[in-house]
Amino acid sequence: MKKFDIRKIKLRQVTVDELNDKMLLVNLYMTQAITLIIGFAWMFFQSRNPFALFKWPGSWNFALWGAGLAALVLIVDLILSRWIPEEASDDGGVNERIFKNRPFWHIVVLSAIVSICEESLFRGAIQQAIGPYWTSIVFAAIHVRYLRHWIPTGLVFSISYGLGWIQVQTGTIWAPIAAHFLIDFIMGCIIRYRREQE
Repeated sequence: MKKFDIRKIKLRQVTVDELNDKMLLVNLYMTQAITLIIGFAWMFFQSRNPFALFKWPGSWNFALWGAGLAALVLIVDLILSRWIPEEASDDGGVNERIFKNRPFWHIVVLSAIVSICEESLFRGAIQQAIGPYWTSIVFAAIHVRYLRHWIPTGLVFSISYGLGWIQVQTGTIWAPIAAHFLIDFIMGCIIRYRREQE
């Protein structure tokens, strides 16, 4: 039997253009699963029950907070897209590749998975340890594809801080999950159906 030599493993950076559609989705689902696992593990180390985090709130107020933040983010994004050159807000084509050929139901599923997994880690675990400001710095840094330009980096930081703020205001993680879902879902539909019309 041939011995495995770890020194022969070579890593190289891969661009989104080098991934086929299947590998892009596998990558997306795997990173979200890892994000959720890290978030749950972090909460266990904080001696917190991650399942208690998802307790449904007594009222639907959280949905108003989430929808309000999502509306604000989408309005700001629309305003910025009118005055900023497209290359200044370029994410390397990742969002376009993820959403442009997806059916409506898949945009819903992707948006739900991303919002639940990312909010579990960032608002559910990290924010409890270091607060909304530093969590937003980590959140912006994790979204590496935006770091090439200061405008999308600032926007991602601001969105993250808003997500943390509405969780503090409502006392439930469902508010940032709702906002995150609506932002991703609406932007995904814009990408999908704008391309269809062109």
